[in-house]
Amino acid sequence: MDINLKKAPQNVTIIEGFPGFGLVGTIATEYLLDHLDIEKIGSIWFEDMNPIVAVHDKKVVEPIGIFYHKKKNLVIVHALTNVAGVEWKLANIMNDLAKKLKAKEVISLECVGALGKGGNVSLDKKIDTKNVNGVGIKKSKAYYYSSRKNLAWEKTGIDPLNEGMVIGVTASLLLKLKSAPISCIFVETQSGLPDSRAAAEIIKVLDIYLGLKVDFKPLLKKAENFEGKIKGLMKNTQKVIKTKDNKELSYMG
Repeated sequence: MDINLKKAPQNVTIIEGFPGFGLVGTIATEYLLDHLDIEKIGSIWFEDMNPIVAVHDKKVVEPIGIFYHKKKNLVIVHALTNVAGVEWKLANIMNDLAKKLKAKEVISLECVGALGKGGNVSLDKKIDTKNVNGVGIKKSKAYYYSSRKNLAWEKTGIDPLNEGMVIGVTASLLLKLKSAPISCIFVETQSGLPDSRAAAEIIKVLDIYLGLKVDFKPLLKKAENFEGKIKGLMKNTQKVIKTKDNKELSYMG
């Protein structure tokens, strides 16, 4: 697994969004890429990665790209590829990236099932419905975790996660990341389908915490478009993988 960097800014804040439950990390980081002045500074590659790229707006979108927002000294790791089975490797590579860039914090974006009072797991929690700028949404509540005492997270107005189960890349980072403090934003989702509304809640929290001045409301309005786009990309990726596997089987047969 390799990190390819053409620029190495220092003392950065890193936001990572790997595909997980509801694809909120991927959706949220893509929204940031579309609404911030960013430049691509690198990519992450590993041997187990399927040889697949997406094409968007006539440009190739690499499976895992590294982007930089100079004004806020912010690095965004945006991923489209399936990372199941390589979570520990990704934790190691993120640890190396944080070390190379002398990161002051790594922020992991993750979706969880509905939570109860105080950030405790609940299977029967009902999510409130409200209207934002004429857009009917299911409100997904957000929670945070930080490996250090951080008053800035408390000032975001969201509750800490007190109890819960964390899986995937975020879990591996919580156990393996040693080169920088780690914080996580957990947001509720009711479905394993792409959840742009939950991603909008993450953008809202990030905007407060980092002062990005990125409006989350357009993401609510474009929720269906974003969901269709990401779902389509993932569906096409699975089709290509299946076709590749079938061809390999035919060669063996």
